[in-house]
Amino acid sequence: MSQKHRISVTVNGVKYEREVEPRLLLGDFLREDLGLTGLHFGCEHGVCGACTIQMDGSTVRSCLMFAVQADGAELRTIEGLGTADKLHPLQQAFWDHHGLQCGFCTPGMLMTAEEIIQKFPLKSDDEIRELLSGNLCRCTGYQNIVTSVREAAKTMRASKPAA
Repeated sequence: MSQKHRISVTVNGVKYEREVEPRLLLGDFLREDLGLTGLHFGCEHGVCGACTIQMDGSTVRSCLMFAVQADGAELRTIEGLGTADKLHPLQQAFWDHHGLQCGFCTPGMLMTAEEIIQKFPLKSDDEIRELLSGNLCRCTGYQNIVTSVREAAKTMRASKPAA
């Protein structure tokens, strides 16, 4: 019998302390223990990107991490991106530019897109495609996703206060 470990994580601004099995996947912890079902499991090998969340400001695959590895971390899931009443600019852009179809990949796409908008200049559609290449979509031809990210980047950068 394995011994449980106490972890403390902040998820979408809320602090949680839980006892977890050492081999509990972070994605399972988020979905099952905290009820945050926005992230999806696709391949469970870190290839598809459907389970992508942000940990301390960088994207991670929650299917490749154990919950104990996130102890002390600041996590952000799709539930922390926007609300039904006030969509995040990325969510709005995906809506406006038809950047989703079935929606299975969308949470991981959005979490990745937010990080790349913050960290990269995104000078071309090719750059956006390359930076999103770790997130697979089986429904779209990606063009509307790329357009959505490009337009969201414009909106987010225009609303950012000058330094």
